[in-house]
Amino acid sequence: MKIELRERRYALLLATRDSEYVKEVYGGYFNVFVAAFGEEGERWDLFRVVEGEFPNINELYKYDGFVVSGSPYDAYGNDLWILKLCFLLRTLYAMEKKVLGICFGHQVLCRSLGGKVGKSYSGWDIGLRKVKIAKDLPAFSFLQGLDDIPTTLSIIQCHQDEVWEVPSGAKVIAFSDKTGVEMFTIGEHILGIQGHPEYTKDILYNLIDRLSSNNSIGMGFAEDVKSRLKCAEPDRKCWERICRNFLKGT
Repeated sequence: MKIELRERRYALLLATRDSEYVKEVYGGYFNVFVAAFGEEGERWDLFRVVEGEFPNINELYKYDGFVVSGSPYDAYGNDLWILKLCFLLRTLYAMEKKVLGICFGHQVLCRSLGGKVGKSYSGWDIGLRKVKIAKDLPAFSFLQGLDDIPTTLSIIQCHQDEVWEVPSGAKVIAFSDKTGVEMFTIGEHILGIQGHPEYTKDILYNLIDRLSSNNSIGMGFAEDVKSRLKCAEPDRKCWERICRNFLKGT
C-alpha cells in the first residue's frame, strides 16, 4: 500500500517592507526566511501583513506553522493592521498552531496573548548579543536532540522595544545581560525570539547604515557597532536548528 505524505505548509507574516538592499541581494525578506527555516518539499506562503494582506481565516487549518517577522513598527501600537494581527495570533493560539515570533513578532505575540511590551529601559540593542538559555528547562520537544548546542549563543539584535512581562503560562527560556526575555514559549506551539536568527551580518550592516542616515541612531554609535561586528559571528546554524525543530516538531 502506498502512503502519500502530505506537503508541509508554512506562512510568513511579513510585518516589514523589503529594503532596497534585501530586494537586490536576496530578492526580498521572504527568501531570507525560507533559506533560514525552510526545507525541501515544503510550501511557504507570504502574507504582507504590514500592507493589510492576511491569510483567509477559513484556510488557517491548512498550515503547519506561522512565522511573524520583525518590523520597524511598535508592537504596542494601535495601527489597524497590528490590531488585526493580534486577533489572528489569538486565533492561531486557540487552534494550537505553531507560531514563531521574531523580534517585533516576539513582542506582538506576547502582547496578543496577554503580556506586556514597551520601550527598552536601556535603549537600543544593535549588534551581536550573547543569549543564555536557561539550564532548568522543562522538557520541550523542540529542544530535544539539540544537546550539542551550547547554553550560550550569539544572535544578531536590532531593537529598542522589549517584552516587559510574558503572558500567563509562558516560560522564559533565554535571557541576556541587556534583555530579560530573549526567548519565551507557551507549551509546544508558541515560541518568541527577540533576536534575529534569520539575519546575516550584511543585512545588519545595511540596516545600521539606514538607521544612522535617518538619525534613528547616532553616527558614532553606528560605527562602534559595525567595528565590533567585524570580529564576531552569530551562531546562525544553531539558531536555525532551534527554529526548524520548533516549526517541524510534532
